[in-house]
Amino acid sequence: MNEYRILIIDPDKDFCGYLQSNLKSEGYFVEIRQDVRDISVLKLYQYDLLILETQLNNASGFKLVHDLRNNTETSLLPIIFMSSKPGENEMMTAFSVGADDFLLKPFFIRELTARIKVIIRRSEEQKNGNAELLAYEQLKLNLSKMQVKVEGETVPFTKKEFEIMKLFLENKNRIFSREDLLKLIWSDEAFVLGRTIDVNITRIRHKIGKYNKHIVTKLGIGYSFEG
Repeated sequence: MNEYRILIIDPDKDFCGYLQSNLKSEGYFVEIRQDVRDISVLKLYQYDLLILETQLNNASGFKLVHDLRNNTETSLLPIIFMSSKPGENEMMTAFSVGADDFLLKPFFIRELTARIKVIIRRSEEQKNGNAELLAYEQLKLNLSKMQVKVEGETVPFTKKEFEIMKLFLENKNRIFSREDLLKLIWSDEAFVLGRTIDVNITRIRHKIGKYNKHIVTKLGIGYSFEG
């Protein structure tokens, strides 16, 4: 049994109970709330993970997370958004305000538990000072130095190439459309051509040697790093 504390905020009481029951069976300590006003007395920094619906009673989940990310006590709190509202904008807004992950309802409980394990492990590494290294086999990113090594050899990456590679390794097997990448990597630039994505991906593939086969093009959809 672990001692990880999870807080779930969702207006749907039955759904909260379903998640609580299943996550408790996995060994987590789980609290649930239906209204964002109910969390005002909680010390959120004491939790290991927050899972919440994007649309809350009397509040926006996006606004709540934005505020948490701008509070020094909760800026590093791992957060998973859930939403029953389909659409790319919902997901992109979730990531833009600082979510660690996003799940579209309905989802399988195994998918949620798998993502929880990844996020909590990453959070623990960060607490222990090991988050500066991100790797897939012998493809390694030093986050503090913004340095890439392939098979022990340092390979020069531009800032944007590094950010794309970091995004891929943090989200293996997740497909990113060109629009996703433009919003996540070039969010600070007013006008960027979609072709810019393809050029950067081609350069990255050339630089990472044998690992280039892991960057997969999904025709008509986008790119993913499979591994």
